[in-house]
Amino acid sequence: MQVLVITGMSGSGKSTALKAFEDMGYGCVDNLPVTLLPAFLEVKEAGAAGPTRVALVMDIREETFLHRHREVFDQVRAAGFHLEVLFLDAKDEVLIRRFSQTRRTHPLSPQGSLTEGIRAERGQLAALRECADRILDTSNFNIHQLRQTLRTLYSPRTRLDRLILHLVSFGFKYGVPAEANLVLDVRFLANPYFDPALQPRDGRDPAVQDYVLRDEKTGEFLLRAEALLRFLVPLYRDEGKSYLVIAIGCTGGRHRSVALVEHFRRMFTASREEVIVTHRDIEKEHPETGKGAQGW
Repeated sequence: MQVLVITGMSGSGKSTALKAFEDMGYGCVDNLPVTLLPAFLEVKEAGAAGPTRVALVMDIREETFLHRHREVFDQVRAAGFHLEVLFLDAKDEVLIRRFSQTRRTHPLSPQGSLTEGIRAERGQLAALRECADRILDTSNFNIHQLRQTLRTLYSPRTRLDRLILHLVSFGFKYGVPAEANLVLDVRFLANPYFDPALQPRDGRDPAVQDYVLRDEKTGEFLLRAEALLRFLVPLYRDEGKSYLVIAIGCTGGRHRSVALVEHFRRMFTASREEVIVTHRDIEKEHPETGKGAQGW
């Protein structure tokens, strides 16, 4: 039994996420009281003919959740279920805009200040956020992008109890990915952006990869970075971690970071690791598409 608990900030996209998991074949439940989770899983397992995956949204709407979740989650894991927590988050200004667009009221401020409600919820969820297996910032996603991201991250997985290496390229000008476990800054490498022939291309292009990888500094960097990652990955696996998010950043997230993520993809795939790749900001610097869709 694979159990995914979706939680996080109100307005961060939990309902959209649940629909995405339903489309992927998960059994989905919204707002199940956390104290009923062990009994629910026992009934679900007893009636299952084979491997089962369930996704459940649990959050502050259920008054016992914050006080009992740690105890119940430990109980579920002790019973032999693999439980993973996905925490959805977004910037305060984004949450405010989404609530304004949908004209919904915040659960912690039904008649008061939306800003104060968001601040209060963030404080109450801080401990839960810290212990989540994966944190996904949805600030720059619209509904379709969120659904596609979740399909990319979860659809290929048949088991949640195997370590997944998630390689993310990004641009520092757009912020460091909140979910990153390890961050590598490659802004010191020679930049293909300043080559007129390479500027319109991205780091998936063989010519751009050749430009980046043949640099002497790149060779020295990879020698050390590869040794570090080969050392760390087995340790994270032994710890029982479900995800290891390795984020590689350059200035805009289109050339150097993308080329190096593709390099590490090849390295880890050759080692038979399970690898997922996201080029977060690759279209934001595209000369034709500009900064991409930001709406919700």
